[in-house]
Amino acid sequence: MSLAVVHSRALVGLTGHPVSVEVHLANGLPSFTLVGLADLEVKEARERVRSALQNSGLEFPHNKRITVNLAPADLPKESGRYDLAIAVGILAASGAIDADRLNHYEFAGELSLSGALRPVRGALAASMDLHQRGQHVRQVLPPGSAEDAALVPDAEVYRASHLMDVVQHFAPQAAHAEPDAAPSQWQRMPAQSRPPEALGADMADVKGQTASKRVLEIAACGGHNLLMLGAPGAGKSMLAQRFAGLLPALSVAEALENAAVHSLVGAFDARSWGQRTTMAPHHTASAVALVGGGSPPRPGAISLAHCGVLFLDELPEFPRSALEALREPLETGQISIARAAQQATFPARFQLIAAMNPCPCGFRGSRQRACRCSPDQVSRYQARISGPLLDRIDLHLEVSPLPADELLTAPAGESTAAIRERVTAARARSLQRQGMLNQQLQGQALDAHCQAEPAALQLLQTAAAQLAWSARGIHRSLRVARSIADLAQSETISPAHVAEAVQYRRALLGTSGM
Repeated sequence: MSLAVVHSRALVGLTGHPVSVEVHLANGLPSFTLVGLADLEVKEARERVRSALQNSGLEFPHNKRITVNLAPADLPKESGRYDLAIAVGILAASGAIDADRLNHYEFAGELSLSGALRPVRGALAASMDLHQRGQHVRQVLPPGSAEDAALVPDAEVYRASHLMDVVQHFAPQAAHAEPDAAPSQWQRMPAQSRPPEALGADMADVKGQTASKRVLEIAACGGHNLLMLGAPGAGKSMLAQRFAGLLPALSVAEALENAAVHSLVGAFDARSWGQRTTMAPHHTASAVALVGGGSPPRPGAISLAHCGVLFLDELPEFPRSALEALREPLETGQISIARAAQQATFPARFQLIAAMNPCPCGFRGSRQRACRCSPDQVSRYQARISGPLLDRIDLHLEVSPLPADELLTAPAGESTAAIRERVTAARARSLQRQGMLNQQLQGQALDAHCQAEPAALQLLQTAAAQLAWSARGIHRSLRVARSIADLAQSETISPAHVAEAVQYRRALLGTSGM
């Protein structure tokens, strides 16, 4: 047979598009042509495939005109994930393996010159996309990728360590062999179990800071974004690093979404599967590093923090363009990256925990040292955070440093496990009531589920008028009050809940609005 078709898959964002690798062997001047909108990495597959076949003891058709088409032709293809499919297609077209048995398989893997298979990015994302579409496909993947893809429920994944493992399985004499009777290096991956969840650093390490812990508990309950403002050494980073442990365990769907995004950049670690991710990019990070970009589009820190925490320390030091790029995903929970050739959408429903100093020197309002910054310097420093971005942050918290005598003698604080138990119970109440977190309530759902007493509404209106809040600020305070009521196991929002919510939206940056 001089024509063979092998199936593979291309990833655009988290969406997997089927790719048919068509291989045709014809008489004529010997050549190896690869077409189908392939980038440089894919075109280099010609040399990798040629060497892998020869070094594996297989015959490469030197005397044939080889044409490989990656269809559809208008879909960009990148990386070395098509090496294995191309090699299998050449062998099938030359009759070395049984082409009829390839129909229900998809192949992905990069070939070394010796024929060994190397892992590819996005194997878990492709497997999850197949599962969501309800498509049952047998996936053939290298070690390292097969284990990741097998995390998806009901996935049928086969691991092959070498090109010869694939050849032996699909050789004509193995046509009637059962999958379990395949050679030892050809193995069907069992369903992968979820590792025990680790809570990480304990909140008990934080001494004092009762008010700060209360705000973190409210943020965890409702999924609210938080800005901490305080002098250096007050404990902002310590609190932020322990915040993810307060959040309830991820569902299987959430864990797979987060893992799939990490697999796209080759950063997935199976040992941390199912655990909340805390991304803490350095303040020199660009807008592309934060929200994603490039060609083809790659996810940024906000997508890697999906269903987890994005911690931005020294918030005013980030480039203005990077911070402003956070506005849309903070509202929508996703980011769409458009390029001339393609558009990719990545999930980005994260909790933002930001920290900053009150002024350039950091000691404005502190008892430790006198602030040496002029009013102009303070104003310019605080103005690096735009009003629209600040308006999207639900909770504003002033973190005061603990006096030395209290720091040395204070007992250990409340543990992460104890706080998490209350957060889990409060979240369960809100999800049972409205099917979403309080931070996500909008429009009619906000009116229906944020039932407040008349006195509470009057208090909120008075505070909004005096502090010149925007409509978004009013709604965010109402959502925070709903979370406080959930923690108090109250069905309605009382004036006390509103009063507490109002103090968490005070103008911490010296402005009258927000």
